[in-house]
Amino acid sequence: MRHTPELTSARWRRSSYSNANGGECVEVAENVPGVVPVRDSKNPYGPVLVVPAAAWDAFVSSLKEKTP
Repeated sequence: MRHTPELTSARWRRSSYSNANGGECVEVAENVPGVVPVRDSKNPYGPVLVVPAAAWDAFVSSLKEKTP
């Protein structure tokens, strides 16, 4: 059984690559120990994808390697 982290005190931040119109936005909370919650900023009360912190770090690193 997996534990769902408490996210009421999560501090969300929007991706710096999100457009200015408020669309296509991803938000992450980095103050939740051991995991990185990810959500759609257009639906802040909707579902949240909770990713292990190590997996998130590997994902972001792989993106940085592919960005010119």
